[in-house]
Amino acid sequence: MRRAHDVFDPLCDKLFARPNVDIGPMFGSEGVRVLGKVFAFVAGRGELVVKLPSDRIDTLIDDGVGSRMEMRGRVLREWMHVDLDHADQWESVMNEAHDFVRSITVRPDRRTAEREDHR
Repeated sequence: MRRAHDVFDPLCDKLFARPNVDIGPMFGSEGVRVLGKVFAFVAGRGELVVKLPSDRIDTLIDDGVGSRMEMRGRVLREWMHVDLDHADQWESVMNEAHDFVRSITVRPDRRTAEREDHR
């Protein structure tokens, strides 16, 4: 798995320059997250796992880039594996995953404002 982190870690360093990006726990590993939500990590077999829209995952699978993630026999709709053989794709899918998760995550300051609006 060391080789996977040789690719993953420098890509994370680039992402850390963006606002609200840091590292957090994910499935016994560490993942890169935005606004507290993980969007990419290296799994136990050394493959990249990213969170993307389901239709984008379908396209990447059709292109032979990866496969959907399964957990306890259940296919996860918005998570996929990208093998180290496709490491040339890792930066672009990590950027897409960042943008996707950021777009679907409510910022803490918005939640407070929404609660105050309902009072």
